Amino acid sequence: MTTHTPHEVASAADAVTEALILDGSKIQWHMDRVEAWEQGERIAPITIDMALTRACNYACGFCYAMLQENDRRNISKDNMTALLEDSAEMGVRAISLVSDGESTLHPAFAHTINYGHALGIDMAVGTNGWILTPDRADKVLGDLTYLRFNVSAGTPERYAEIMGVPADGGHFDQVMENAAHMVAEKKRLGLDVTIGFQMVLMPQDGDQIIPFASLCRDIGVDYGVIKHCSDDEQGRIGVDYSAYGALTEALETAEQMSTAQTQIAAKWSKIGNPDRTYSRCYGPPFIIQMSGSGLVAPCGMLFNSRYAPFHIGNITEERWGDIWRSDRYWDVMNELAGEHFDARRMCGTLCLQHVTNTALDNHRKGTAPLSQPDGVVQHMNFI
Repeated sequence: MTTHTPHEVASAADAVTEALILDGSKIQWHMDRVEAWEQGERIAPITIDMALTRACNYACGFCYAMLQENDRRNISKDNMTALLEDSAEMGVRAISLVSDGESTLHPAFAHTINYGHALGIDMAVGTNGWILTPDRADKVLGDLTYLRFNVSAGTPERYAEIMGVPADGGHFDQVMENAAHMVAEKKRLGLDVTIGFQMVLMPQDGDQIIPFASLCRDIGVDYGVIKHCSDDEQGRIGVDYSAYGALTEALETAEQMSTAQTQIAAKWSKIGNPDRTYSRCYGPPFIIQMSGSGLVAPCGMLFNSRYAPFHIGNITEERWGDIWRSDRYWDVMNELAGEHFDARRMCGTLCLQHVTNTALDNHRKGTAPLSQPDGVVQHMNFI
């Protein structure tokens, strides 16, 4: 497979562009947190990735959430209000509603986005978009930094197959109508929100790469990103990472379909399951994950009940601020960063923290020291 250096990643220390980084970490724009972490301070996460529920109205064959089962609890509106207030107080900069459930199903979905934004937290959503109809979308669109639709096919028939919905259910058409409305509203109101499509690519679905890119252009979204499929350490989803290499030409062609309106990008840093260069896990203090059950864990790959030794607390039982300040929280963080933990053999593939782990590990080793760039990039607080 061809080696790629993602052109959209701002690597120069004097970068002044407001680029849209679709493949890489933005940790270098947060050197205040990096330096505090190096000094042993208990830092607040820059980004929280979470879901409001474990429920979902789709059944995607590639979904990692089916491997994340844990003791289900119901997150209430009051739980979320407390989490948002604690996050703002401690200095969390961004919250993405993605994780292991479809957050649009939760009754406090709009409240969470509206209140989080009002408290000064950047808010974002990853969704299948089926029930995010115009009446619901209009309540949140102006308070979002980005809205990402999970669209892992470019044609209605294959969409239904890949994403586990009835072929005659009208899901594809409804989602496209919803997305087109949001694109139009963004333009009409001059909103700053970024609207994108994401394709989780299983190697056997390579026939959808070009149709997906065409769909992104037709709807007029800001970007379409094509990413790998993660698997656990037992390989239970069954991803054949060696097969991604045969898709290189199609992925490159898709990127060449970018327009002034729509950027098409593949996540080359992960496609093909590159080897980890790090053994210690440094990322969770900077980007923590929470399950739609309320569980707080270092990452989504440790949500499953069999990883209970790494589970820290639950926001349905105690306040997030108390969990973050607890010795338990920091004992787990220190264990992951310690000499007895080896991410190369104890973790699943291509976790959310992977690129940030790589950057922090290279920084600690001195092979690629981080420095604060000039200027800003889009979605800077979603590292």
